Amino acid sequence: MASKDTKKDDTVSRMDGACLELARPVPAAGSSEETAQERALILRAQRGERAAFEELVRLYEDTVLRLTVQLVRSEEEARDLYQESFLKVYRSLGRFRFQSRFSTWLYRVVMNVCLDHLRRMKRRREVSATPNEEGEGDYFRTLPEERPELNPERALRSREISRRLEQALSRLSPRERLVFELRHYQGMKLRTIGDYCGTSEETAKNCLFRATQKLRAELREIL
Repeated sequence: MASKDTKKDDTVSRMDGACLELARPVPAAGSSEETAQERALILRAQRGERAAFEELVRLYEDTVLRLTVQLVRSEEEARDLYQESFLKVYRSLGRFRFQSRFSTWLYRVVMNVCLDHLRRMKRRREVSATPNEEGEGDYFRTLPEERPELNPERALRSREISRRLEQALSRLSPRERLVFELRHYQGMKLRTIGDYCGTSEETAKNCLFRATQKLRAELREIL
């Protein structure tokens, strides 16, 4: 039987690998057979079967880690939020009543954990939000090509855009930033964002609009 240290090392190894990947969209719901199997796992986990809960973690751990990495931009902080999220899921799983998809409920827990973290960091003015170049939207179309070192002037502009975008994102409210990143980095639909954040599609749309307007104002000089 593997030791706790070995299991921990395996988990960290998987997390390290996931941290190197670009964020991918949250997967859609599976087949009805997969849903039935997941429901059985949830019921077993609610009865206290640790193996069933560990299987649920394995089903969602990669996606949860990618979300936390994408939202907080820090591998170390993402690991902490990953663990905190699943701890909250473990403690509150007994209250899950199958009134929504388990994935929706789970990602809502993750969103709340990340939102609380961003609020704390916002208060400390230590938010780090350096984006990658895979996002969609007006701002990302202005970024230079992938090998700016071939053009010194372009490389300088790339660094300036990244610096200014980081500053602009850090000035958004935590909820505005969360919605903006879920839309443009995760490629989520507004309705899905609303579900995961525990609000309506219209509220998510308005939040995204405010974030976009603020970013345009912040970045007008360089775009």
